[in-house]
Amino acid sequence: MKGVKEDSASNEKESVWRAVTKDDVSLTGDRPTGCLHLGHYVGSLRTRLYLQDRCEQWIMVADQQALTDHLGTSQLSDSVIEVVLDYLSVGLDPTKTTIFLQSAVPQIAELSLYYLNLVSVNRLRHNPTVKQEIRQKNWSESIPAGFLTYPVSQAADITAFQSTLVPVGRDQLPMIEQTNEIVEAFQARYGDGLRRVRALIPPHHGRLPGIDGGQKMSKSLGNGIALSEPPDALRSKVMQMYTDPNHIRVDDPGQVEGNVVFTYLDAFASDSEEVKSLKEHYQRGGLGDVTLKKRLVEVLEGFLSPIRDRRAQWDEGHIYDILRQGSKKAREAAQSTLDQVKKSMHMVVL
Repeated sequence: MKGVKEDSASNEKESVWRAVTKDDVSLTGDRPTGCLHLGHYVGSLRTRLYLQDRCEQWIMVADQQALTDHLGTSQLSDSVIEVVLDYLSVGLDPTKTTIFLQSAVPQIAELSLYYLNLVSVNRLRHNPTVKQEIRQKNWSESIPAGFLTYPVSQAADITAFQSTLVPVGRDQLPMIEQTNEIVEAFQARYGDGLRRVRALIPPHHGRLPGIDGGQKMSKSLGNGIALSEPPDALRSKVMQMYTDPNHIRVDDPGQVEGNVVFTYLDAFASDSEEVKSLKEHYQRGGLGDVTLKKRLVEVLEGFLSPIRDRRAQWDEGHIYDILRQGSKKAREAAQSTLDQVKKSMHMVVL
């Protein structure tokens, strides 16, 4: 049965990738709220590496959207640099992928203003992703207007570059749905000018749990492993990982399902046969958690070491140059879309 499962996952992956063509335009982004982690790599960065050789790709550092969480500006500016460093360190190439700063493309904000007339407050309140985050932040009746309307801002981000696909996790599907609702409302009211977009969901290992066994690795929860994690900190975090609470003695049979260490081995170990053997050994007993975690430390160190090396090759000056060049290109593309939108709306284009 395991072989069937692996074949199914492989077929799913091939099917997803076949859906990408050279005519596609991809748009993704990250809020600069600190260094990116392994969850970002599995959930999105790995997909972006694939896409940069197969279609036009835009990656946005969403600094304006980060302000909806009341992030301090000094932390924000530092985080912008860290996020771009993470992009470059995993292998994203600014000669293939356009990396830009959201606040440096004012055309996006103007598009957002027009789109606000195409969606109701009630619809925004009932967006599942927004509702979940509001509950997490305990905002209740004190929801910032900027946060409530950020699905509209995301629609502007996506449509500004005439994007056709957005790599996202399943939890972000409501945002893509809302973008297409706005596109359809625009088309119904004004005619052509915008394109529908589809979600590109990473197949197999598309979501990585936190080291505490939580459903999602999160910077705010402090349960993640950064792409820039130093070796000592990496080892410490792996040793804290959630395994099987009933696996008390080495000789006890252990459970693989829900065991975070095995989830990470599945995602990052290159030798699937070795992982299969470790699972079988753990399930029949005789394999201790410490021994298992030490192996995971070796696997993750092998993955992160070259990332750290590439990160050291870039300095702040290079980062600003990449953002300036990318943002200039982004302004030109977004302006073209904005002009088309305004013409469709019968506005004067000067």
